[in-house]
Parts: sequence; structure tokens; C-alpha cells
Amino acid sequence: MTRWVALPAAGAAALALAASAAAGVDITGVDTSGYPQVRVTVVAPVGSGRPNLEENGVAVAGVQAVNLGRVKSVVLAVDRSQSMTGASLADATAAARVFVAAKGGADRVEVIAFGHRAVALTPFSTTTADAYGALSSLQADRASGTALWDAVVLAARGFGHAASGNVIVVVTDGRDVSSSASFDDAVAAAHRARAAVYAIGISGPQFTPGPLRELSSETGGTYHQASSSSELAAVYASIGDTLQRTWQLEYATAARPGDVLRLTAAAAGAGTGARTVALPAGSLPSLATPPPSLLPASAWSSRLAVFALAGAVGLLVLLATAFALAARHGDWLTARLAPHLGPTARRGKSRRRREGRSLLRGLFAGTEQAFANVKQFRALQRMLTRADLPLLAAELLYICLGAGLAFGLVAAIAGAPILVVLILTGTGATAPVLFVSFKAGRRIKAFDDQLPDLLITIAASLKAGHSFRHAIQAVVEEGAEPAAKEFRRVLTETRLGRPMDDALAELSVRIGSENFSFVVTAVTIQRQIGGSLAGLFDMVAETVRARQQFARKVRGLTAMGRMSAYVLVGLPFLVGIAATVISPTYMSPLWNSRNGHMLIGMGLTMLAVGSLILRKIVTFRG
Repeated sequence: MTRWVALPAAGAAALALAASAAAGVDITGVDTSGYPQVRVTVVAPVGSGRPNLEENGVAVAGVQAVNLGRVKSVVLAVDRSQSMTGASLADATAAARVFVAAKGGADRVEVIAFGHRAVALTPFSTTTADAYGALSSLQADRASGTALWDAVVLAARGFGHAASGNVIVVVTDGRDVSSSASFDDAVAAAHRARAAVYAIGISGPQFTPGPLRELSSETGGTYHQASSSSELAAVYASIGDTLQRTWQLEYATAARPGDVLRLTAAAAGAGTGARTVALPAGSLPSLATPPPSLLPASAWSSRLAVFALAGAVGLLVLLATAFALAARHGDWLTARLAPHLGPTARRGKSRRRREGRSLLRGLFAGTEQAFANVKQFRALQRMLTRADLPLLAAELLYICLGAGLAFGLVAAIAGAPILVVLILTGTGATAPVLFVSFKAGRRIKAFDDQLPDLLITIAASLKAGHSFRHAIQAVVEEGAEPAAKEFRRVLTETRLGRPMDDALAELSVRIGSENFSFVVTAVTIQRQIGGSLAGLFDMVAETVRARQQFARKVRGLTAMGRMSAYVLVGLPFLVGIAATVISPTYMSPLWNSRNGHMLIGMGLTMLAVGSLILRKIVTFRG
């Protein structure tokens, strides 16, 4: 844990404040504006661990805890009004620079200056260079006025989608006189941003501490009074020490509006702290805070969004209707044929009809009918056939959907960032397809490895005087899987009246072997023009064996390149996971900030392009 270091100018005042604050556990604020979510700010001694929270004597479950000593987003709002001209502004910026220099490595800092209006001087950054430069060059405002509440609202808006760990530090020597926002607007903005306000007031003729003290109390922060600007260093040191020991605990309460909550926080070996707060009375919709949206509100209010939503709903209705009609089609046809099939068949059909009323069976049948002519759906079914898995393409599709939802739900419950949830959802959805593809590839490779020996067996049977059908029968009886099973199906199809050439062509398409396609083409030509079929099989067997040997040689020569490709592609993921496990604080900006998400997207794009290039280098198709 990175600590905000004590400042040399703090002196005995900072030590006294720190010692008094570290005496036990204290609940400094309770925010119920986001009902049913309750946010509790707890200050506990360093090293005591996460405080345990109880509501009305019952331990609270599902608490989301953030330790501000590990990672946080801090907005420094510095008053630069005309009353701060001279030593006051110089002392304020000097103390703020030391405060920024002592921040943790994962902490983000933004600087806002306010005079007659509030201005953001820097964006959020984990480095200190921008904030240090903005504070060093800060000058007093030439126009009169102090936009204090505008500065708090601007600071709260700057947090964006950062859900927790947000802190606003405000230093001023006056009262608000030029803000367009009110005090209530500032409190509401801080609540929406889930930010705690730590206010520093510098005593002066125009200073009124009441609103700042109330603002800090309402948001879970603390108010600090400085008799002059020279004491700001000690105050900043006290705030830094308090942040090191501050926890933000958030949970969903089961209490009703108007109920009284008796909250108790306890830390190991540090005692307990208690606070009583009443939930605001009123209707739930007026109290509930809307969940954050991935799209801005203007996107939902536009006319294009209305048409897009209506189109999506219409598409879902059409798909549901198609599934229902496709599922009922088989029942309708069976009902029409039942009177002509006799009583035994009718009883059997009646029993199967009762079994077919299962929701899953109807859903699978409807999906098969609806997507029967989709190219990708047929390719999925062909992959299942090659893998020799007793599944329908519709069943595999729903398995993928279920796996994706399960992975995403587990990640969401674990509190993972939205990007990680999306990645795990996509991984779970594609994992079944990748497994089927892997199994199909292994089966095709096993068939190819058996092919030269099978061709020699067929040639030997033909030389012994057997017919072509009997030669295939010998392969079925003496061969191993998967070749024996596939040729057994060929013989079954020919017994049902299908021509041998068509059955072999279907086997070539079903198994997906390029070498066997070459064999079928050669046999078809020979059967049309005549010649020695046994000699043809000997020649084709030798050709197939030579092709396989050449492919193995190429694979051996490119083994080093393929292994290099695997290492180069997998290394960023392994390093990222290892760094996250070793130092979550260090990796937090990458996973929880917009810039981090952009970097991840750029990295994945470059990895994909590099993978394609490496695959092209090490792949040879003869």
C-alpha cells in the first residue's frame, strides 16, 4: 500500500490530527440518495483490514468495498479568486504540489481552478507532471467572483463512469458568490458521482464555514479549518493520512423508505463505530438512481433510436413466430398421416407426440427449421458430423449461448470490469465451437493417416478378384475408426439404392479430407473411362503417402516459426494476468479507465493483425 507521506511543514498539528483519527473506527458519512444502494464511508486504523458492516444488528451481505489508500481518483479544486492573491495562493499551490507528489502510483489526479468561473486545468492522469505544471503556473483571477459550487459540480462530472473511490478536495478562503449552480446542486452532483468532498476553509473576513462543513458531512468527507494559508501543508497532510485509512462500503439495503438504519462498522482490534440515519420517505422511482448506461441519454431520445428499437422488437417477434410455426409443422404432418398408419402406429405416434411436447425439443426443432438455409448454420452442422458428435446445430448454438451467459454472469457477480465481462462472455460462447472444431480436426487427421493403408487394402482385394463393393466391405471389417464407420455408412447408402459414386462423393464432403477428395475424383474418372482399378488404387495410395510425407516435412521445418508465433501471441496475455495478480493497483488504470480500454482495444487489434501475418508465414499449402 502506497502512503501519502507526511509533509515537513505539517508539524505537531498533523501528528495530533492523525493520532486522534487513528484511535478507532468512525463512520464519517452515509449516502442514501441512491436508494436502495447505501454508501457508507468508514475511517479505520491502517492495517486493520476491511471493516465489517452491520445494519440493525445483522451483518450486511454483498458489500462492495474500496480502500482509498490503494486506489482513488482525486480532484483538486483550488480557489484563485482575487481574495487569494499573493501569499495565500502561493501557499495553497505549494501545499497542493506536495500533496500531488506524494500520491500513490495508481491514483488519478485532476486539477480545477475556480475564480469567477470554474475551469478544468488538467484531465485525470496517474502521472504528476500535468498537475504539478498546472499548479505551478496558477495565477489569481482578474475578474471578481468565487464559483465554489460550480467547481464542485464540474469536479463531480469529471469522474465519468468511475463508480467508486472518488475524492474532491476543495480549498477556498471565501463564500460562493458567482456560481450558476446552487449548494443543493453541488451535493446532488457529488452523490451522483459517489464522491466524498474534503473541504479546506481559510479563515478570512468573507469566509463562512457553514456550507462547506455541511457539504463535507453530506458526502462522507471531512471539513478542515486553517487560520491562515501557512497551515495548509498540515491540513493536506491530515487529509492524506485520513484517505489512507478510509473505506467506501456500498451495499443494497432491504429497508423501506422512511425506516431508520442503525449502522455499525467494526475492524479487527480497533473497536467499532456506529451511526444512525433515516432513509428518505417517498416513492421508489424518485429515490432510485438510474443505472449507468453505455450510451448517452441523447442517443435513446433520438428518433433513430426509436426506429432501431422497434426494428429489433419486430425481428424478435418474427423469429419467435418462425420458431413456433416450424415446431408445429411436424405435429401437423404427423396428425395428417396418423389415420393411415394403423392403431399400433397411432399409439406409437401418440406416445412420441407426448414426448415431443417438451419445450426444449420444440425449441431445437424450430431453430433447425428457421436456420436451415443459413450457410453458417449448415457449416456448423457439417462440423458436428465430422467430429462425430450426436448433436444438432441448434443444440450446439444454445450450448454456446448458455456458456457465454454463464461466463459473463460469473464475471459480473465477481465484480469484474465491463470489458472483462464482455471478453469472458465471448470466450464462453466460442469455447464449445472451438472444442467441436478441434475434435473434427483430430478425426479428419486420423482418417488421413489411415487412408494410404485403406487404399492398399482395397487394391489387394481387387487383385484377389473381389468386386469393388466387397473390397470396401473388407475395409469395414478390417479397418479402424473412423474410416470403418464412414465406409460402413457408404455401404448402407448403396444398399438403399444410392449409386456408389454419389455415396463416395458424399463421404468426401462429409469427412472434409482433401486427400480423399483426390481419391474420389480419380476413381470416378477411372470408372468412366475404364482401366485397371487395382493399379489405380496402388498409384493413388503412393501419391497420398508422398503428399503426407511432404506435409510432415514442411510442418517440421516450420515448427520453430509456429512456436515463436504462439509465444508472441500468448505472452501479452500471460504478462497482463501475472501483473494483475501481483499488483492489482498498478494494473487498475488499464482495466478501469477509458484510456486503458482504448489501449486494450488497440493491443488486441495489433495482435490479431500480427497473428494473421505469422500464420501466413508458417503456412504452406501444396
